Order: sequence, then C-alpha cells, then structure tokens
Amino acid sequence: MTTRHVVRRPSLLLVTDLGYQARGRRYCDEDIYLSSRLREAFDVALCHPREAAALLDRFDAVLVRNSGPVLHYREAYEAFRARAVELGVPVYNPPVGRGDMAGKEYLVELSREGFPVIPTVDRAADLGLLPEAGEYAVKPKLGADSEGLRFVAGAGVGAELAGEVDGVLLVQPRIGFRYEVSFYFVDQDFQYALYAPDPELRWVLEPYAASAEDLAFARRFIAWNSLPYGIQRVDACRTAEGELLLVELEDLNPYLSLDRVGEEVREAFVARLTASLAPLTG
Repeated sequence: MTTRHVVRRPSLLLVTDLGYQARGRRYCDEDIYLSSRLREAFDVALCHPREAAALLDRFDAVLVRNSGPVLHYREAYEAFRARAVELGVPVYNPPVGRGDMAGKEYLVELSREGFPVIPTVDRAADLGLLPEAGEYAVKPKLGADSEGLRFVAGAGVGAELAGEVDGVLLVQPRIGFRYEVSFYFVDQDFQYALYAPDPELRWVLEPYAASAEDLAFARRFIAWNSLPYGIQRVDACRTAEGELLLVELEDLNPYLSLDRVGEEVREAFVARLTASLAPLTG
C-alpha cells in the first residue's frame, strides 16, 4: 500500500459580515468574489467578526474585509485583536494603522500639521482655526458610514457645541466640491482610482485616470500612515478651485468597489493581494 502525501495549503480566515446593509454597496458580493479568487492560493473560510477571536487558532493568517463599522461590535473586535497578538497570527490589515482604524483623530492631526485635508477641529475653543463657512459638518470622531453626521449653520456652530465634550466630535467647514475620488493601494503600490462624477451619488463610481499630481497627493498619506502591509483607500474631494483635499484614509476594511473596474484591473488587484498575503501564511 502506498501512502499518499497530502500537501498542506496555507489557510486564511476572511472576516466579513455578509448581512451588513451598506448604502449604495453590496458588501456580500465583493467578499464572495474575493473569497472565490483567493481559494486559488489558500484554503479560505469566512466568518462574522463576532466569531473571529474563537477561530483564530485554526488559521495561518486573517484577512479583515467588509466586516462593517467596528463600533457595532467594539468588544468583539478588541477581543479579536488581543487574541491575534496572543497567538501570533498575522492580521491583514495589521492593527497599527493611524487612519480610520484608530478613529478620526488623524483628521485633526493632519489639519494641524498643514496636510491637504478638509480643515478639522475637535474642540470648541479651536473653532476659530476653521475658515468661515455657511455651514459646518459635525460628526462623531468614532462614527462610520455618516452615522451621527449633521450640518449646522455657521452662525450657530459655537452654540451647538457648547454642551458637548471636547474631543468627541469633529467639526469641518462644509466644502463645495466638484467630485469625490478614491485611490486604492495594496501595501504601498497604487492599484486603481475611481470617482463619483455626481456629488450626490457617492457610490456611483467610474474609472478615474489619476495624474502624477493626484498620485503624489495620495501617496503622501500612504507614506504618513506607514502600514507595513495591507489595503488602503485614500478618499479625497476636488474643490471648486481644483485642489484635492483628503476626506478619509480608510485603512481597516475599505470597500473596494471591484464591480466598478474592468476585468484586467480586477485581475491585477487579486494577483497583487495574493502576493501580499502569501508571506504571512508561509
């Protein structure tokens, strides 16, 4: 009798919430597609973020994808992070990002340091640092998907914040812009860009031909974040004057809008992601 030698393939736990309802996006479709493609190189299993901590010890690495806003399962997320450190299981993206995965404090920091970002403060005493505007956007620092976002008339923003705790809310002037554009990276490598020609339809995206200046803008934030590896999305708006300003730096589980790019671009993205994950599972 001959003994058949079974070659063990690297295993990957893909953390996702297939039931999450996102406005203008179908998270489940994107992660079903990605999991099917990653199975060409890895043994892949999908799980809900609330189950990730309990399953970690069975896999070589974890890929956090469209798992919904962490604020909906904060306790489970913290348990997952602690368990990953305890077991030494690599997490993709690694939980060391300075962007959205750490809250939106970075917008205040970048604004203070003079980066091209929508001017942002988080203290009532700092409202004078913002340019005058007819309206201001006020939103929770730990918010997501526009939850808690409200617009306040310029003359009343001080009174609106008078009873609030400093450091809890972000305040920004409401910017008139021509369109929003997103730049997608794997590790430090640019993959593609998409934009929303209609400011009222954020997720009706089309391919965008990024200029050298556009890429220099986006790469500045990728360099600032200094993630050792992972997927990042740099969201920006093009002002009426033509300037790009950062809106968000998505570095936890950025939606990729893969259904909005051509097949060649999609194939290249999957290949690059696979290559980035491979060293973590070896």
